[in-house]
Amino acid sequence: MELYAGWIDRWERDLATRDTNRVVRPFEWGLEWLEGAESGGDPAASVSRFVTEALSDSDRFYSYAPVGDYRLSQGRLTFTSPVRSRCPENDTVNALWFPAPKDQGRALVVLPQWNSDANGHVGLAKLLNRFRISALRMTMAYHAERMPAELERAEYHVSSNIGRTIHASRQSVIDTRACLDWLGQQGYSRVGILGTSLGSCIAFIAAAHDPRVRVGIFNHVSMYFSDVVWTGLSTQHVRQGFGDVVGQDDLRRYWSVISPASYLKRFQGRDMQSLLIWARHDTSFLPVYSQQVLQNFRELKLAHQVFRLPCGHYTTGRFPFKLMDGLAMCRFAARHL
Repeated sequence: MELYAGWIDRWERDLATRDTNRVVRPFEWGLEWLEGAESGGDPAASVSRFVTEALSDSDRFYSYAPVGDYRLSQGRLTFTSPVRSRCPENDTVNALWFPAPKDQGRALVVLPQWNSDANGHVGLAKLLNRFRISALRMTMAYHAERMPAELERAEYHVSSNIGRTIHASRQSVIDTRACLDWLGQQGYSRVGILGTSLGSCIAFIAAAHDPRVRVGIFNHVSMYFSDVVWTGLSTQHVRQGFGDVVGQDDLRRYWSVISPASYLKRFQGRDMQSLLIWARHDTSFLPVYSQQVLQNFRELKLAHQVFRLPCGHYTTGRFPFKLMDGLAMCRFAARHL
């Protein structure tokens, strides 16, 4: 087992270090991204007050005006995001539509991982079609077609700018709910969300705030957004950006409004089935944090199943693990949606 773990770890680190365009950005409080946050005085106190108020009424925080400009052309759905950013290209949502024959009104919104390109999870969407489930693969904020010209990676979605990261995550959650609206307009009544890595976090929060979701498939899980950023191999450049200004406990509190831990109890009393997937040798979503999610689901007696992958985070996308992962998700969706 030690030989296997060592082999996976070496493979994982090789995959994680292939990108050479990671940028350590300077720390910023980003109060200008938090509507209603006080701009004067102590910025740490302002962020804390904003987060406390948002958590006290998260239905309001994740509310939005209905979209009125859905456009479907050649399998691509576009619409204007209900949330505005400072980047016009980011405010047009792109989603690829993969309708399945005889889907019986079943559809999933699919959210790929952080820094996924325009083809991310297209293969998974097509695999879902084989299980007679339609799939709407959405591009999250600042990714692929939504990426500003000055970026090479989706750094504006997860960065050492506290306020902008909150804003980006809220935008992705609301865009996901707008995709559910579109599916409802097409007559789909049996809907769910599937998210991977960062997409898993966004999917979790969207599902927690949208009672239409009957199935939640969370591919790599952690209680707190910040713990992954602070300890994960793939986000060490983000961690460096905080320097000594903010600690792990501080960041956990600031980013609690975009963390699954804050919304677990919203699943109580819901007729929703969840699949929690974690990887035994994950270097990004450390197993200790995934285990916290599993423990809380058990303690709250939430309906769920667990699937453990015998690999790491990056290696999940490599054969044979990606096939194991994909089949587990598709079978769960086919059984419960």
